[in-house]
Amino acid sequence: MGLELNSYQFSKNRIVRYLDKSPLEFTKSDIIDYIINNGIECVTFLYAADDGRLKSLDFAYHDLQHLDTILTYGERVDGSSLFRHIDPANSDLYVIPRYRTAFVDPSDSTRLYLLCTFFDKNGQRMQLTPEYTLEKACHEFTTVTGLEFQAMGELEYYVIGDDDATFPATDQRGYHESEPFAKFNDFRRLCMNHIAQTGAMIKYGHSEVGNFTLNGKIYEQNEIEFLPVDALQAAEQLLLSKWIIRKLARQHNLNVTFAPKISEGKAGSGLHVHMRLVDKSGRNMMRDSAGNLSHECLLAIAGLMKLAPAITAVGNTVPTSYCRLVPHQEAPTSICWSECNRSVLVRVPLGWNAGVDMSALVNPVDTNAKPTVLDNQRQTIEIRSGDASADVYLLMAALAVACRTGWELKNAEQIAASTHVTGDIHATGADLKLDSLPASCAESADRMQELSSYFTARGVFNEALIQSIIGKLQAYPEANTTDMATLVAKYFHCG
Repeated sequence: MGLELNSYQFSKNRIVRYLDKSPLEFTKSDIIDYIINNGIECVTFLYAADDGRLKSLDFAYHDLQHLDTILTYGERVDGSSLFRHIDPANSDLYVIPRYRTAFVDPSDSTRLYLLCTFFDKNGQRMQLTPEYTLEKACHEFTTVTGLEFQAMGELEYYVIGDDDATFPATDQRGYHESEPFAKFNDFRRLCMNHIAQTGAMIKYGHSEVGNFTLNGKIYEQNEIEFLPVDALQAAEQLLLSKWIIRKLARQHNLNVTFAPKISEGKAGSGLHVHMRLVDKSGRNMMRDSAGNLSHECLLAIAGLMKLAPAITAVGNTVPTSYCRLVPHQEAPTSICWSECNRSVLVRVPLGWNAGVDMSALVNPVDTNAKPTVLDNQRQTIEIRSGDASADVYLLMAALAVACRTGWELKNAEQIAASTHVTGDIHATGADLKLDSLPASCAESADRMQELSSYFTARGVFNEALIQSIIGKLQAYPEANTTDMATLVAKYFHCG
């Protein structure tokens, strides 16, 4: 074929292709080389604030020294305008670019973007920032377990456009629908193409269950799912994806919402997160050699069960989050786990461990290929409570803390066994006496307060950050769920 399978020439990221090297190896000289030789006129820094959205700072560099200064020293910003818990009297922060995150604007080849890290006045990492909290959570997870915490998100959202009466879709039956019944598949493919050019590892995209018409508009639900990567990169993929989807929607006279609930009786949008644990050799540890769920996997599940009530404090951060977490939907309400059940909190998805070479049953035999009948590398566990109102850094950090906690609980195996369910959860949940997820922002705040010691342990979540999370949830007025339209309008563009 002329190219090796691991060649960087297959990357959608233009900088990776040009340099033909891993982004993890990018240096300042590499970035300057690309900028000078590829017509880059503007460098933009991106960084997330505590509203979960990316902020930007543009540089129109005027000579090589200016460019070198930008990339070496970054810039100072007003931290109190980005984070509620930073005192305006001492608010200056540095933003320093991370070269591995560089990508070219898919719509404007003259603009290069870099994600940034926050530092304080002493040149130390800013303790309270969500990004650093996630880094600490992953570091402590590895320290305790010897494994790497990897994750990937399923990003659900609604695309909204003018009504099209031709080939009407079936209400709430949009799952994997194709054209012409699905109207915005081409827009999703455009979004996927642009997202991939940032370096994001996309698994696939498809239309989702939800679709309906309202006031002359089509509301059509879509999903983009990613591949498992280290948790920091997983969070970055989600941040950039939401930013790109919104930008493209505006350019194409569409609207987009990641809100957890936008209409009663219609499918809400979640942010399901898959996790897997990987050893130093890169081996997935979620199943053992016999294909059964591993001891490590069960410990992680136990930790998720233990801390689930508090995880909602960072994963479900607006009142409409709790309009989605209601009984008899695919969104969870009870704290339990199961295999292949989409109503539980933690699902163990179908893996490739049936011991059958299914491809050989429907295709000619390739004599040059070795059939693979057992593939434990793809096994994950999925938590289904979160939604896109979450600060994705803090959500990933909370999940890493929870999975690590499973190693530290003396009764982890008992917790995993007592929360395992089979069959119809809605029919059996009451009999099993399962604990429930919080039903409101205020209840989530209370549960985070009760369980906060697990999050602050080992210095992962700063106490001031915990109190900021709790304070934000407590500040919401009690939601009037009978006035869904007002709630939806207020939190339509959350996260």
